[in-house]
Amino acid sequence: MPRLRLAATLIIGIIVLFLILANASARLYTDWLWFYSLGYQQAFITIIFSDIGIRVVVGGAFFVLLLVNLLFTRKPFLSTIQKASVFREENVITLQESPWKQFITPGLLTAGYFILSLIIALLFSFSVAGDWVILQKFLHPTSFGTVDPVFGRDIGFYVFQLPFYVFIYKIASWAIFIIAFWVAVVYTLINATHGVQGGIFQSVTARYHLSFLAALFFALKAWGYQLDQYGLLFGHHGAVWGAGFTAVHANLLAYKVLTVVAVVCAIAILVNVFLRRFRLVVYSIGVLVVVSIVLGGIYPGLVQKLRVTPSEMVVEKPYLERNIQFTRRAYNLDKIEKQDFPASRVLSAGDIRANKDTIENIRLWDWEPLQQTYSQLQEMRLYYEFKDIDIDRYDVDGRYRQVMLATRELNQAKLPEQAKTWVNQRLKYTHGYGIAMSPVNEVSGEGLPAFFIKDIPPVTATNLVVKRPEIYYGEQTDQYVIVNARAQEFDYPKGDDNAYTTYQGESGVKFENFLRRLMFAFSLGDYKLLLSSDVDNNSRVLYYRNIHQRVPKIAPFLEYDDDPYIVLSEGRLYWLWDAYTTTDRYPYSEPYDRVNNYIRNSVKVVVDAYTGQVDFYVSDPADPLIGTFSKIFPGMFKPLEQMPSDLRRHLRYPVDLFKIQAGMYAVYHMEDPQVFYNKEDKWNLPTELYGSEERQMEPYYTIIKMAGEKKPEFVLILPFTPQNKKNMIAWMSARSDGENYGRLLSYSFPKQELVYGPMQLEARINQDTTISQQLSLWDQRGSRVIRGNLLVIPVKDALLYVEPLYLQAEQSKIPELRRVIVVHGDKVVMEPSLEKALERIFGGKVEVGTPAEPEVPGQEPSASRDISALARQANQLFDEAQAKLRAGDWAGYGETLNRLKQTLAELASKA
Repeated sequence: MPRLRLAATLIIGIIVLFLILANASARLYTDWLWFYSLGYQQAFITIIFSDIGIRVVVGGAFFVLLLVNLLFTRKPFLSTIQKASVFREENVITLQESPWKQFITPGLLTAGYFILSLIIALLFSFSVAGDWVILQKFLHPTSFGTVDPVFGRDIGFYVFQLPFYVFIYKIASWAIFIIAFWVAVVYTLINATHGVQGGIFQSVTARYHLSFLAALFFALKAWGYQLDQYGLLFGHHGAVWGAGFTAVHANLLAYKVLTVVAVVCAIAILVNVFLRRFRLVVYSIGVLVVVSIVLGGIYPGLVQKLRVTPSEMVVEKPYLERNIQFTRRAYNLDKIEKQDFPASRVLSAGDIRANKDTIENIRLWDWEPLQQTYSQLQEMRLYYEFKDIDIDRYDVDGRYRQVMLATRELNQAKLPEQAKTWVNQRLKYTHGYGIAMSPVNEVSGEGLPAFFIKDIPPVTATNLVVKRPEIYYGEQTDQYVIVNARAQEFDYPKGDDNAYTTYQGESGVKFENFLRRLMFAFSLGDYKLLLSSDVDNNSRVLYYRNIHQRVPKIAPFLEYDDDPYIVLSEGRLYWLWDAYTTTDRYPYSEPYDRVNNYIRNSVKVVVDAYTGQVDFYVSDPADPLIGTFSKIFPGMFKPLEQMPSDLRRHLRYPVDLFKIQAGMYAVYHMEDPQVFYNKEDKWNLPTELYGSEERQMEPYYTIIKMAGEKKPEFVLILPFTPQNKKNMIAWMSARSDGENYGRLLSYSFPKQELVYGPMQLEARINQDTTISQQLSLWDQRGSRVIRGNLLVIPVKDALLYVEPLYLQAEQSKIPELRRVIVVHGDKVVMEPSLEKALERIFGGKVEVGTPAEPEVPGQEPSASRDISALARQANQLFDEAQAKLRAGDWAGYGETLNRLKQTLAELASKA
């Protein structure tokens, strides 16, 4: 029975090992096919060979070192066993022969050492998994063209070479420690077998062996101190990010002395091997410990307290200048253009009309309420979902318009339980369908968005046409699917029936033969691939479809923006995604996330939503990091000029990068060391009231006409407030159009004048009795009032403040835009539309191009509307009625039908 159990255990173990290896091999093979299908097979080879190569080299080197050290213990181990056996045979008390002699033979001991070294080396190799990037950057460095002021080295040394040296140092240190541990274990067993008391150092062989390892460790430690001195450039020392006075004059000296002492320790340990004066080793190590405590801790503390602190500003001035200079370079803050902005000027109705493009593109819809509205109006079926709302700009019928849009993705998790079959999830429900798009400022009579693109199939009344609406690759496409199967795919709902389609693309991997299907069954963990009669050799498998997984799998060395956005270009849908190069090794630069202290938006990624094709375009060729990655992966990164021109028109400055730069600029706009040290002019990012909560104001896109420009352009804006105050001190913008893409501007307000900040404006709105009474009245009637984002809109050389108000009934999930609050100068007004609000402030007729203003219940429609406007209004009212019906809002449904009836009657009278 014991033998049967052993045999069964062995067989099960072999089967489990086979399955693990088969799965790993299958995954490697299918990954190769995936990279090959996208044209990135060279990137796959580079990543795999680099990763496996570094693990083999590190694991192999460790295996040899550990085995050699264990073999040094082989002779004393065997000798000890023989001596122990003789001793026990001659002992009168113990007459039995030691079992060690029978079982431990020279060959068996060598085999044991070999197996132990192999296992430990294999485990040790896992510690360097993923560190191939460090090696490749070391092999392909790029100069920054700037040297640090302490050691005089190019910044490229710290970014590309120093991390590799630190990597080697850490690996070597751990290797010595682990080898010493196992050697000590063997010598402990030898002493235990021999009956030696007093520890392993009673053995001469053990003393020599471990002394050599200790000497090697301290020699390595000396190199470590040399590397540690470079780390002073990245730390925080007192008032300075980077090496300050204490770091340069005390810590740096400590590392130099510790380097010498560590070398002396290594020599003393080697000398002790021959002199056998253990005190020499103790004294040398003691000196290292004392020097480390005194020079590494006490002395720098005294210098900081006695020399720096009494006159910190004066002493640290040159180091603060370095800190300011290098941080500004690390975040491109040195390229921000500074201008003054009067802000106090009062606009006229003529100014509003002269800046019509700006006024027409003021965003009245916030993405959060709009996402709920889109979901109710345009999801159509339970399994469709709008994950996010994106903001972009398009030429719509010859006009430059800011729009909000979202993809209608298919979320298989929302399928009814009875529909979650393998065929449905893998072969039928394979893709989402189309987009919804609406202008940022147009509102229907029911307070709902007016759509440029809507419904399934996509319906549009503009020049924007969706020719390829299927979305096979997106942010919700988490599961693999099979296309070109014998059964057709579900395309979109069509009344009481469904429309079906067959995939026309060439993406994905064709099965071709049974062996490949078998490999995919292992890789995907789905045996049904082998059994399904609907799948044949011509079928294609689409996997890694979620762009959040797809793109980083190709380029895991980049960091990615939180918000990829969809673009409609020449009838097709594309995902645009900003990618960043970062490092934590830029000298004298303050980190933005407690780690990284340098960032560039060096890459724009384009993913075709239908084919899944991924393209990387270099948007900042001056960045040394992307230069290095281009050397590592030749051909992966294309010049931005090769991006299709229509897609280039939709590039936008990324919000994540802008927030990082704005956060750093709030401090590092102060270039004078004394002002910087005292934080006399520190700025804060403002807060606003959203809903009923105060929260940090987010950067926002808008279309404005910049000073000195003839055309409006798409920009990203964020105001600043002074530290501990609520008024506004400046605003910052990032340009996104054409040749001006990437230009950053900072507009400062006169410090002697009061410019209201966002929270001060919120307070003024709350103090307005008419507005506050109306808000309270709505709240009491069972509606929830949602205060939208407060937008600060620069118009000419003045500011206009706009805040939308949404109403959401308790029984409805559809927020409706019902009022617009506009503040300018000393006037605060609230009206049903932006146009009405501007007319109240500036007087006279102010046309802003809004075709349909929101009406309150009972308000009569304007008699001056023409036939096209009435037709559009009827269409919108029909959509709203259907949405209210789906939401179960019967009262709203009946009211909307009545309004539709009135509109149709008016339309009939004009026809």
